[in-house]
Order: sequence, then C-alpha cells, then structure tokens
Amino acid sequence: MATIPVRPLPSLSALGLCAAFLIGPAHAATPAVHKVAAPSDLQPLPMVSSGRILITPAPAAADFGGKDYTAQWPGIYFRAAFTGPTVFFRIGKSNEILHIVVDDETAPPFVKPDPGVYQVGGLRNSDHIIAVLVATESQDGPNTFGGFAIPADEKALRVAPTRRQIEFIGDSHTVGYGVLSAKHDCPNGQVWSNTDHTSAFGPIIARHYHADYQVNAISGRGIVRNYNGFPADTLPQAYPFVLFDKKQRYDDPAWKPSVIVVALGTNDFSTPLNPGEHWKTRDELHADYESTYVHFFAEMRTHNPKADIVVWATDMADGEIATEANKVVQQRRQQGDAYITFLSISGLSLGACDWHPSLGDEKIIADRLVHAIDADSHAWQ
Repeated sequence: MATIPVRPLPSLSALGLCAAFLIGPAHAATPAVHKVAAPSDLQPLPMVSSGRILITPAPAAADFGGKDYTAQWPGIYFRAAFTGPTVFFRIGKSNEILHIVVDDETAPPFVKPDPGVYQVGGLRNSDHIIAVLVATESQDGPNTFGGFAIPADEKALRVAPTRRQIEFIGDSHTVGYGVLSAKHDCPNGQVWSNTDHTSAFGPIIARHYHADYQVNAISGRGIVRNYNGFPADTLPQAYPFVLFDKKQRYDDPAWKPSVIVVALGTNDFSTPLNPGEHWKTRDELHADYESTYVHFFAEMRTHNPKADIVVWATDMADGEIATEANKVVQQRRQQGDAYITFLSISGLSLGACDWHPSLGDEKIIADRLVHAIDADSHAWQ
C-alpha cells in the first residue's frame, strides 16, 4: 500500500488554525459533507489517531472496520489517506464540535452531529488526506467515532507517521476554553460553543514541529484543589486513565513524547479557601500542592525518563501560581531531574470567556514555549 506524507503548512494565517493542522496533495477542492445511508460496497480505510482512545467492537459496522473509537480527553483527531473523489466516515455518540479537513480545505463545523454515516464528496479524483478533529471538551461523557471507508473502486493509502510526539497536560488554559470569544461574559452555553482546542497553543506548537500530539487537560481541575474547591477528580487523579470513569488505565507503548508541556495550578490558587476545605491555611495548600506535583512528575518519569518537561504558568493570582510551580521544578531538579524547566508567561490579555487566553494570547504562549523548547539542546533527541 502506498504511503502519503503529511507536511506542515508554511503559514497558519491563510487557512485558519484548525484547517492548517494537515495538508495533503495540491489538488484540494472544497469538501461537501452529507449524511447518507451507507453504501454496500465500501472498504475500510486504514487510519491513524492520536489521544487516549478506547477501541471496542462496533456492531453492524464491518464496512468501516468493525471498531468504535471512544474518547473523552480533548484534542483527539483521526486521519486517513486515499485516492479517489469520495470518502465516508461514521459517527457514534457525538456531543461535540468536529472539524472535517480534507487537504487544505475545511467543511463547516459539525456541531453535535447525529450518529450515522457521512459522505465527503466534491473532491477531485486524486490523492487526499482527510482528518476529523475534535474541537470541544467532553467532561460530561465520552464520544465515539466509527472510522473511515471508501468505495471498492478507490485506493487506500497510508499516512506516513510523524517522527515527533509532544504532550500537553493542564487545565482550561490548555483546553482552549472559550478561546473564540472576544468578550469575558459567555452565558447560556457560549463557553462550550466558543471552545476550540484546535486554536489553542498546543496544536499550534505541534504544527510548528510537525509532531503528533496528545492533550490531557480538564477545565477547572488542579493538582490538589479544583476551581473554588469544587469536588471532582483532580488532574493527577484522572490522568492515568483512558476515560474519566477510571475503568481502564492508559498504556500505549507507542506513545513516547519527546517533549511534555505542563501548566497546573491556576485552579489550586486562583480563589480563596472556603470554610470546610481540607486545608486550613494557604501554607498547608502550598505544601500539599508541592508534594503532590513532585510525586506526579516522579510517576511521569517512570514512563518518559528522557522527555523534556516544560512547566509554565501565568502571572495570575499575584504571582502565586508561578511561584509555586517554580518551587516544584526546583525540587525536581534538586532530586536529579535534569530535563525539567520552568517558564513564566506574562503580558496576556486574557480577553476570552471568563478571563481566559484569547486567540492572540494563544499565539504568544505558543511562541514563548517554542523559544523555550528550541533553547534546550536536548529537546527532540
């Protein structure tokens, strides 16, 4: 089977951030996507995916390979390659916004699409790369993708794997929470509709390095304390698992990121302690945060002993977040971890929903993180 390469765009501005994730051959046509009854002569199309995904048998889905791909962490994407004018994909439960990208063209966003089979037509009879990218967060429950298929008379291609992997761990700042909004007030579901992970700093950095990426982040979660003390798993408690139900631990020997970017602490420290919380003083909260974060990195090292870890924080909360995160990094370095660094990022407008990073801020964060990664001679080795 022939292999088709994926190459990065020279510029992100012309096509928009989500469309710029991939580009295939230069025979692009605007994709037309319609829900259809599945034809009987389809062949499953090999695909690659990234993110924490639970693969299970799919009843009555043989034409698409007979598998369901269920995911809940943000930043999930699927891509495949083929020769021909038509491709199909199948959607299961999908309480999310999807971006459908064919070569350098993007269909209108799919907002909570109905389950079923969708046909992408209007393409030239040539080589193409198709990608389905999840833009939104799914804390309420997982969603399911059913794979790609093509007509029997078309040719399946393989997408060449990338040589680099990068992982992003964090909270709403990493998710891309409300990033499309130009105002702070986002009532009545506007946070959800304005959240677009494909426009966040993580995918921007991944595109810069032509790397596959994972985003393991949950809005509102912290290291030991969630936003304003609300009860739910913290990020370190949820991190080891494929889905948020914590029924299956994540273990993929093929996922070995060379760079891991982490930002946690905003939710631990951005609000005052409430009566009845576990910590009686701010000093107690600091001590718990530091010891838990240090342990989290020690556990991370058992799976990624040589990855470069970049810990970053904003100057919010009068610098408390950055101060505490930097303390953790210094403790790890004192313990002999030579591949961990800290970066403080200031000067953000925080103009999106609920004072979150704006589209302009995402580019600033990405630029500063790229500079920090490039300054490390060990990175990508």
